[in-house]
Amino acid sequence: MIKITKKLALSAALSLGMMAAPAMADTVKIGFTGPLSGGAAVYGQNALYGMRMAADEINAAGGFTVDGKKHTFEIVSLDDKYAPSQAAVNAKRMVQRDKVKVVFTPHSGGVNALKGFNEKSDFILMAYTSVPNIESGNDLTFRIPPNFEDYIAPYTAFTLQEHGKKIAIVSGTHDYARMWVRSFVPAWEAAGGEIVANNPMDYNKSADFYTGVSRALAKEPDALLIGGPSEPSGLVAQQARQLGFTGGFVFMEQAKIDEMEQVVGSLELLEGSVGNTPLSALSNPGAIRFIEKYKTDKKDDKALPAAEIGYHYMTIHLLAKAMQEAGTVADTKRIAETLDAAAQQLDDKYNTYDVHGVDEEGGFVLAQNVAVVRDGRIVHYTGKDNNEE
Repeated sequence: MIKITKKLALSAALSLGMMAAPAMADTVKIGFTGPLSGGAAVYGQNALYGMRMAADEINAAGGFTVDGKKHTFEIVSLDDKYAPSQAAVNAKRMVQRDKVKVVFTPHSGGVNALKGFNEKSDFILMAYTSVPNIESGNDLTFRIPPNFEDYIAPYTAFTLQEHGKKIAIVSGTHDYARMWVRSFVPAWEAAGGEIVANNPMDYNKSADFYTGVSRALAKEPDALLIGGPSEPSGLVAQQARQLGFTGGFVFMEQAKIDEMEQVVGSLELLEGSVGNTPLSALSNPGAIRFIEKYKTDKKDDKALPAAEIGYHYMTIHLLAKAMQEAGTVADTKRIAETLDAAAQQLDDKYNTYDVHGVDEEGGFVLAQNVAVVRDGRIVHYTGKDNNEE
């Protein structure tokens, strides 16, 4: 009888404890496939770091509420070594194994591979690539950074005025770089410029670019067009200087000037360059707060976050807002339909790049930022009559 009473008392206590305990938050898994090894590993790891920064911040605050229930994020990642075919395998694996409803990938080859089946497999594709119209024709694909074609006119105007008409192309061999070159060449020639060499190199398999750069420099260019992630792009520029090149650099916006400064050791080696404005040089409230948060996370007052970290951090917060607005974490169509409204309502403190909408095709609406290196400083370039600020 005593044993029965004790059992009943214990059962009642456990029941009361269970009733008193707070409800557990449901976990929403978000997928990432990108280069986590090889020459572009830093680039891929940066993108993943930004996603995890935001997820950790959201989870530490208790998660986000959707339809009256708390949810937290878990980031699931797989290495695709910058290979589109592996990106497709990774995405299918995460959809089947982890039941993800959103997959991020930071390269155009991966985006094109995943676009072939993401609607059928019912997952939103977050494309971190500036390739024009890559989001078009697919209701579940969204382009995060600005369209790269918007950079070509100001890059061209600055370089022609500052350096001259002859340019040699020493960009990467990946899909993004090839598409950039196809858009750049006719625009450069239409503006009166001349392509004196086109010598693409595989940025993912080597850190020694001397042979390819030497071949391009033999044509005596006034400037070099360099395109790929920051680390190999910085090495290409550095090796060009070591070979005696004194002209300008045009950097496809995948490479970031402040990151390349860390690779080459000094902005002096990048003097006369044009590229997109680094996150560290932006002045909007979200960027300023994010930079301080990044330094705190890294325990380093001199640490500067890469652009892909800031973009991916912002987009995870945007996703949480979109799911709240949609009232679902699983209905991809409803989430996709609310992204524009969510972007317009995103709290400034999470809005690192001042996104203020999503257009009809699925591209994030953002301000264009172009910068040049002048007298050892990164200076904002307006593109209007070659003015700098």
